[in-house]
Amino acid sequence: MSAKASSETPNPRAIALEALLRVLRDHQSLDRVLQVSEPALTDERDRGLCRALAYGVLRHHRRLAALRDHLMRSPLRQRDLDIALLIELGLFQLLEMEVPAHAAVSETVALTRQRDKRWARGLVNAVLRRFQRESATCLAAVDGHPAVTHSLPDWLATTIRQDWPDHWPDLAGQLNERGPMTLRVNPRQTRPAAMAKALQDEGIDARTLPDWPQALVLDRPVAVSRLPGFEAGQVTVQDGAAQLAAPLLAARDGDRVLDACAAPGGKTTHILELADVSLLALDSDAERLESVRQALARLSLTADLRAADAGAVNDWWDGKPFHRILLDAPCSGTGVIRRHPDIKWLRRRDDIPRLQARQTRLLERLWPLLAPGGRLVYATCSILQAENEAVLAAFMSAHPEATAVPPALPVGRSVGYGHQILTGESTVDGFYYACLEKR
Repeated sequence: MSAKASSETPNPRAIALEALLRVLRDHQSLDRVLQVSEPALTDERDRGLCRALAYGVLRHHRRLAALRDHLMRSPLRQRDLDIALLIELGLFQLLEMEVPAHAAVSETVALTRQRDKRWARGLVNAVLRRFQRESATCLAAVDGHPAVTHSLPDWLATTIRQDWPDHWPDLAGQLNERGPMTLRVNPRQTRPAAMAKALQDEGIDARTLPDWPQALVLDRPVAVSRLPGFEAGQVTVQDGAAQLAAPLLAARDGDRVLDACAAPGGKTTHILELADVSLLALDSDAERLESVRQALARLSLTADLRAADAGAVNDWWDGKPFHRILLDAPCSGTGVIRRHPDIKWLRRRDDIPRLQARQTRLLERLWPLLAPGGRLVYATCSILQAENEAVLAAFMSAHPEATAVPPALPVGRSVGYGHQILTGESTVDGFYYACLEKR
């Protein structure tokens, strides 16, 4: 952002534009970018607008870019990526947001001055005004290609279509929906019915999720500061699909448990809510491990936390086997794209083989640490078969002592050795689970 822009009153549209540049030009995570830039916005409504714009444009980036290019006589230069994204910002407001059209256009055009690109003022205004006049024709022109309509990179659209031909394009459409805010009620402190009543007293409507004993789904997302009992540890924000991991692990009181890739800590704390166990939580990122520490403190739970590569077993293992191991493996995150739309533009096709190799390495290194009769749960938030069933099939063929126990889950389908949940089913995120027991 220019020095001139930074000296003016913080503008939610300007901060959203800068966040888009950080993601699409500099390949940074949207969440991390907003953590740094959002505090400049002191008004909660401005923060909401900034987030809606940044997340929304990334959700629909390819379609918006196609509309922009259709409306222009010639493409912008690469050095003018900010103006290209500024036009997308304006188009998104006109298409998807309840912003008065005159405000969407005028506020977007005004940002050309903040970017010190006054030459673009007339261009941005003309493109947005033309879209207002010709929106139906423009949309018809760009929506002939499914990958453009659903705003997916070609490689990801092709892979999803190949993996799930019977579920395309509904699955692709679900990736652009906004996921609901789901709570996990802490059974050590309260019950879902009591929490639902407490939420209702605060004007927050929630409903139970059938077959999820601890879940409440909010009709509308709210700031965690508004959740009754949040600071006291009565509830945790966690999607319904992620809430299936701890029950699948089925840890018992006294068990020795390993959570191999623990951050940000949702599954770690869930395991400890359900059983009194001795739990070792690892994560290779010491900074992210701090979020696990904070979650444990808020919920008054205890675990041994270590910043370590779970695959480098000799660096941290004491030689004593574990009764339960949760391997929530690093993955593409394609099952949670609706919550993190930057994944669509940060991931590349050649990331998948590298992730698959990493997943296989972790599975091979951790399996020997499991006690006979113990259980290892392999999980990913991916909907790509290469990271899920392909990894398990290769592992099972090399380990006759391993038995795959079909997960009994309320959503999704059995896919051989494991169980696949697709994004949006029963409102939950996309996840894969496999339960392995050692004979």
